[in-house]
Amino acid sequence: MSLIPSFFGSRRSNILDPFSLEIWDPFKDFPFSSEPQFAKETSALVNTRVDWKETPEAHVFKADLPGLNKEEVKVEVEDDRVLQISGERKVEKEEKKDTWHRVERSSGKFLRRFRLPVNAKMDQIKASMENGVLTVTVPKVEVKKPDAKSIEISG
Repeated sequence: MSLIPSFFGSRRSNILDPFSLEIWDPFKDFPFSSEPQFAKETSALVNTRVDWKETPEAHVFKADLPGLNKEEVKVEVEDDRVLQISGERKVEKEEKKDTWHRVERSSGKFLRRFRLPVNAKMDQIKASMENGVLTVTVPKVEVKKPDAKSIEISG
């Protein structure tokens, strides 16, 4: 194995050669690497970012869903306290006269699920959509702190 690259003549294709033009792909034989449809479907799922914050009054979920309107998004709550946000980004229709140079925006179905804590008021959940941001507010059950009563110590 040569340590100096050869600028003239043929190149060796050896993955151990640091100057080889061949790039080793450790995921080459995985089933998803040869299936662009799988990568396309998961890209939308991966790109659906959701923040979950807890305030004293509620759990607030915010999801970035640019380009979608509220009719294309579904918010559901399952019996076992699971909040589910789903929808689909449609692929733009191609016209024969168009030439695409780059396609970076993801499309496809997305689904995110969150198990809600026991202090969630399941019957008062509200959702709103503004400027491509979905906000789901789950009010919390008020937790009453027990009143502390001072007891006088005798003796």
